[in-house]
Amino acid sequence: MLPSRSHIRATIETYLARHAEEREALDGLLAVLDGAGEPSSRATLPAHVACSAVVIDRDRRVLHIRHRATGLLLTPGHAEAGDRTLLAAAVREVCEEAGIRPGDLCLTPQFLDEPIDVDVHDIAASAAKGEPAHQHVDFRFVFCLAAAQPPTLALQDEEVADAQWLPFTDVRSPTLRAKLLAAEAEGLDGQPEPVNASALIHDGRGRYLLHLRDQREGIWAPGTFALLGGGRTRDDASLEATLRRELAEEAPGLEVDGLAPYALEEATSIDGLAVPIQVFQARWSGDPERVDLHEGVLLRWFAPDMLERLNLSPGLGDLIRRHAAEHPPAGSPPPPSRLLRDEAPEGTELHIVGVHLYLEDAHGRILLGLRHPDSAYAGNTWHFLAGHCEREEAVSCLVREAQEEAGLVIEPDDVELVHLVHLVDSPSAHPRIGLIFRARTWSGTPAVREPDRCVEWRWWNPKDLPDAVVPYTRQAIEGVLAGRLYSQRGWDRR
Repeated sequence: MLPSRSHIRATIETYLARHAEEREALDGLLAVLDGAGEPSSRATLPAHVACSAVVIDRDRRVLHIRHRATGLLLTPGHAEAGDRTLLAAAVREVCEEAGIRPGDLCLTPQFLDEPIDVDVHDIAASAAKGEPAHQHVDFRFVFCLAAAQPPTLALQDEEVADAQWLPFTDVRSPTLRAKLLAAEAEGLDGQPEPVNASALIHDGRGRYLLHLRDQREGIWAPGTFALLGGGRTRDDASLEATLRRELAEEAPGLEVDGLAPYALEEATSIDGLAVPIQVFQARWSGDPERVDLHEGVLLRWFAPDMLERLNLSPGLGDLIRRHAAEHPPAGSPPPPSRLLRDEAPEGTELHIVGVHLYLEDAHGRILLGLRHPDSAYAGNTWHFLAGHCEREEAVSCLVREAQEEAGLVIEPDDVELVHLVHLVDSPSAHPRIGLIFRARTWSGTPAVREPDRCVEWRWWNPKDLPDAVVPYTRQAIEGVLAGRLYSQRGWDRR
């Protein structure tokens, strides 16, 4: 089915709450909504709904697509059967016409899933399509890029002539240009920011509160155990306010203590968009059976050793285990791998250390793995064989990960350090040190041993890598080829 009449009406009323002065200009759309025709069907005349994706990069530029039929830039597309929402239709259109994946895009905190602009414009008659002159009511939704570098575009030749990135000041639509410039003054800069918040609630005795989601269409990660939380709204003053509102709506009476930011995670929305999530940690010791749960199926306490038996939302198990290692139950000694804040000099920032395997075959090709689409980090993207150091030295970690992930046997004496990347993903994320080791010899054939993380191993020419490579992986490969031992990434965005 096409986006429903009630959804379109709710979207336009939300938009008019911001732009009441445009109500008269949109009377035609309101009339269409009251009529018998399907509002987003191209057969509905003399006007119907269309959708556009306004994609901005970190240089504050907007992707413009030149349509062959009209010569117009930023051309809207029609909703199709299967588009749940107008926003989903906009995402599908830009993916089809420009080859951008939904996972390349994030919502912006300034607009979320609301349109930045609704523009009414004339469409000339088309004898080839048998269409008379009519009007498009174009709902325009803003997205920023999840990665620092714009993805390589794959234009749809039949409909698209070319594409270009234009600064806000050169955006061709006057109404959109004015709204982008106004939003820029309010912080719209193309940098992805968390638009969801969730609560990692523990009782201080090693148990974690998990929420079983409904098994229904349209629910994010249906039927999985997840954290309480949800998406930001325009009325939320902060992500903490988002979380407190969500807790009050989902589980009224659940009053947590010590709410504080803990980690920045990434998930995938039901429309396939990348969703940065700010995870807050909190303490609570109540009985979940006494909570008046308004959303989902149940609330329960679980210890980390129970996680393997549960259907968890992607990445949640690793998040809980990490928190459990850093926060042992009250009265027990901290694990030896935990560096306490008061054990480090003042001002020390704790770093996550990761190891990466730079493996070359006889033809000089390097081994990369395609991460699972549901991976919490870099889904559907090629990456080194890699892992995080536990209570072990780095080379031992590399040897272990190579065996566990790909069935490769590597001797520690056959390993050499060829590059180090010092990176930070966002202002709230822990800095990371990526150690890239080359194995001079090994035995075994790469095999997918952990299919929930990696779905394929493949050898690549290092000078002809695929487009979808983790950015710091590409940077490290370039560094190794150039003989550089060190590079850094993300520190200019702190």
